[in-house]
Amino acid sequence: MSAGYGASHVAEPRRLGWPVRLGPLVVPAGTVRLRPLRLRDGSDWSRIRLRDQEYLERWEPNQPGTWRERNAASAWPSQWSTLRRLAKQGQCFPFAITVDDVFAGQLTIGNVIRAALRSAWIGYWVSSELAGGGVATAAVALATDHAFTEGRLHRLEATVRPENVASLRVLGKAGYRREGLFRRYLEVQGEWRDHLCYALTAEETGDGVVALLVASGGASMPEQR
Repeated sequence: MSAGYGASHVAEPRRLGWPVRLGPLVVPAGTVRLRPLRLRDGSDWSRIRLRDQEYLERWEPNQPGTWRERNAASAWPSQWSTLRRLAKQGQCFPFAITVDDVFAGQLTIGNVIRAALRSAWIGYWVSSELAGGGVATAAVALATDHAFTEGRLHRLEATVRPENVASLRVLGKAGYRREGLFRRYLEVQGEWRDHLCYALTAEETGDGVVALLVASGGASMPEQR
């Protein structure tokens, strides 16, 4: 084992790239922005997630309690405070996704590791009413560019069930590449499910993921609309 990872190093600031607002980016569903989560997002968050149980639950890892208990408005303050604390410690970037300035979903860059690794994972969900409108792809593009610039990360990865075609399409449009298959990786709906691992490094993004998305016609800047 190399001693390099555990070697002493100059400490980086704990909150690189946070808090921040990102966007706008225009897609068929509307104008997408990312901003820090707020305590007052709880009612919108709960309403969407309770309504979209069937749409979301089949992809999300098992957690204690029922879906209704975990996604009730009363459950939001503790989740929000945990994410806020981790963000202050530099361990995650927890974003609200908005479309036309209305709460529409959530994106988190989590498990941020600095030093020689400088990596994290990225996860997201969007309201079913906006499915297919380019919202998740725009959100991933905005967050990825930020992570690799102001966030000073080098690698992002995402794990997705092979059956989740929509999410795989999002990652592909954002330039992520498939690296492998994790067998029985996460427990979802009571069974251990295989997940595909997709990843992207800073060197692979060229002029940026947003620029790639705009060039492909998948999004536009407001002044270009």
